[in-house]
Amino acid sequence: MVSNIVPLMTIADLEAMPADDGNRYELIEGELYVSSAPGLTHQIVSDNIVHLMRTYLDQNPMGIAVSTIGLILSNYNGVIPDIVFFSHEEADQIVSNERLYSAPSLVIEILSAGAGNLHRDRVAKHQLYQKYAVKEYWIVDRDERVIEIYRLKSKVLQSAAKATGDDEITTPILPGFACSTQQIFSLP
Repeated sequence: MVSNIVPLMTIADLEAMPADDGNRYELIEGELYVSSAPGLTHQIVSDNIVHLMRTYLDQNPMGIAVSTIGLILSNYNGVIPDIVFFSHEEADQIVSNERLYSAPSLVIEILSAGAGNLHRDRVAKHQLYQKYAVKEYWIVDRDERVIEIYRLKSKVLQSAAKATGDDEITTPILPGFACSTQQIFSLP
């Protein structure tokens, strides 16, 4: 019996992908994931979250919230989270050459339509962020207007909260930070 063995892709392979074709390339456990650039509503929701966090951080300068930064976790894992937060103390350990090379404290993914996109964020990235000990992971469902918050406990990203409607969102990662789901999903 002949079997075809497909080699795992590496970060070097990922970096060889076209940079200007409108696609987002990510590598999870050596498997290539391709998605198109996010749409307008996705970006507005992302900008709302970053704005709320940066407003908090202006008064509490403890770290950096940034969108769509490259996150390299191993030779077989390189992703582009929608939003990350990392403290100034973490920066010295995880930032190098304009990318992050270790898990930040908080990762936020905003769901995009399509079964492949949903599986990537809900399953593949959830497992990846758990494996590399992200302390908190938010899954933002812009269509359902729900935010699921998972926190690392005993090496497992466990469901900690599900925010809808006017629910308030807080996180121990950013002490004193609070916003409502209404603020996050507010569209012009």
